[in-house]
Amino acid sequence: MPVDRPVALDEYPIHQAPLSMKHLVSGDRNAYDRCIFHVFDHAGRAVLILGLGVYPNAGVIDAYATLRIGDELLAVRASDALTDDRMNLSVGPLSIVVDVPLKQITLRCAPDSDDPHGLSYDITWTAEFPAVWEPHHIQRRGDRLMLEGRRFVQAGNVTGTIRAKGEEFTLTAGEWSGTRDRSWGVRPIPGEEGGRAAEEYRPDGFHWLWIPVRFADRFVMVIAQEDADGHRTLNEAVQVFPEDSGRADVQLGWPHTEIRYRPGSRHPVSAVVHLTDPSRKPLELGVEILNSSPLAVGAGYPPAGDWQHGTWQGRGWSDRRVYDLSHPAAHPMAAFGVTDHSARFTLDGQTGHGIFEHGSFGRHDPSGFADYSSVAP
Repeated sequence: MPVDRPVALDEYPIHQAPLSMKHLVSGDRNAYDRCIFHVFDHAGRAVLILGLGVYPNAGVIDAYATLRIGDELLAVRASDALTDDRMNLSVGPLSIVVDVPLKQITLRCAPDSDDPHGLSYDITWTAEFPAVWEPHHIQRRGDRLMLEGRRFVQAGNVTGTIRAKGEEFTLTAGEWSGTRDRSWGVRPIPGEEGGRAAEEYRPDGFHWLWIPVRFADRFVMVIAQEDADGHRTLNEAVQVFPEDSGRADVQLGWPHTEIRYRPGSRHPVSAVVHLTDPSRKPLELGVEILNSSPLAVGAGYPPAGDWQHGTWQGRGWSDRRVYDLSHPAAHPMAAFGVTDHSARFTLDGQTGHGIFEHGSFGRHDPSGFADYSSVAP
């Protein structure tokens, strides 16, 4: 049995409980601490999504990267036993290095010598705006706390190289953007018996929008989560300026979104987000979808059937595969998960780029969806 000893982080005055930094205050099996990055070009050719997470009470660290180009999605996933070295953010070929906290981060995926056309990258993400807190996220099923997360979001530029399918993408600050989200707390990982809560408190519907947008002189963040009736349980609309501008964050009211869906689906084609500045002047954030990457395909988000975050795969597990996205029917469960769309945005005569993350399943009265089978006409 391993000997219980202090770890390196215990040297620093950062404790918030009378415990070693390797021990979590909560014993909840669903405790997590993770990140997600979006790297995308402004023409809609490619969307790279990558992330890394630790699940302390499950003893797991894992990471993933997916690249959508054309009708294919290339995925790299890796998982291993969590060690005491929490500063080492690497799993298999995937790594994240915090060069300067909140300022600069290096993202890498090592090439596979057995697959010269597989995905690899070496990217430097550089912040252009300060990180901003997202609303405290709480979700219950009955009386059971299913999700509680502290999160922040940030936008910046990206430079470096992505290689895949014999093609090399050179990332430049003017033609590519990068957004990121950091979160920690509790959220479900597979393997837990749902019990009474799953049987008696199945939600009628879920409607989600998470929209970080990088403009030349500002960063706009919009969040909205609604239930089947349209009752909003999470809300945010804020405008953030560069740190050296001296300008305070500006709240943009209660966002309302009109989404135009592809007929016969809930796949957005375009949207308008209605905002309001402090003087009550109406603002319109226009959205044009450029490319799309379903998180339930390759990236490990529910309801993925081949791999999900936090699940024990054994030591040193890694996996590479290519998904064909040319026929949506080939991945039917993706429609019941969240999809991240790279998009072109307009606001106050300016053009920006960001992510239009959207999931809508089940009943949502404001959108006219009656049940889980409902789609746009």
